[in-house]
Amino acid sequence: MDKTGPLSLSGQPAVMGDALMALRDLSKSYNGSGARIDILKGVNFDLLPGETLAVVGASGIGKSTLLHVLGTLDRPDSGRLFFKDQDVLGYDAKTLARFRNESIGFVFQFHHLLSEFSALENTMMPALIRGRSKSAAQDAAETILVRVGLKDRLHHRVTKLSGGEQQRVALARALVLRPAILLADEPTGNLDQGNSTQVHELLMELNRELHMTLVVVTHNLELAALMARRVTIANGQLVDTG
Repeated sequence: MDKTGPLSLSGQPAVMGDALMALRDLSKSYNGSGARIDILKGVNFDLLPGETLAVVGASGIGKSTLLHVLGTLDRPDSGRLFFKDQDVLGYDAKTLARFRNESIGFVFQFHHLLSEFSALENTMMPALIRGRSKSAAQDAAETILVRVGLKDRLHHRVTKLSGGEQQRVALARALVLRPAILLADEPTGNLDQGNSTQVHELLMELNRELHMTLVVVTHNLELAALMARRVTIANGQLVDTG
């Protein structure tokens, strides 16, 4: 495959071999009220290993759609999505699910934890799905839960945790398999200022420690300002905002 692709957001030639993930001529549209709505139109951009990117802008411009496409939760109408030079859109359903489990972590505004289970049990889930033994899954879950500050909450049901603690469990669950990419959609949208600041700091610390690529969709200007790159979506294209 030709390693030199279209221009990156910086305006420099995008070198595919340096990219962790690369979108090529990617388009996505929806039909709403009988009219076609183009969300992404021939998008080309690269995500590099360990970089941080904020996707900002008004509601309805396609920020979450972009995140879902990056995470292979939603398929584009056309185009290619490369991860380490492999076009993951060509995978069958089983291979794609395995790729998602191993390589991508997700954190959403609503934590989507299983209320009947403890913090530890929720965090173990991706490792168990991956096929890890119960003891190995538990060890990995305990390690990341301690790292996010929940050493004393391992066996608490998530319904007994505060909102900030629940979102830390969701973050731990997303990172238990040490994915290469963490995708976060308004990760502090339901938290107060104090908890939001703590989660912001934790995200940046984990980005550095785990060398994971971090993509955040957010309306929070403080969180966006922490990212190395900030983009918005205009006319179906990604546009640098500084």
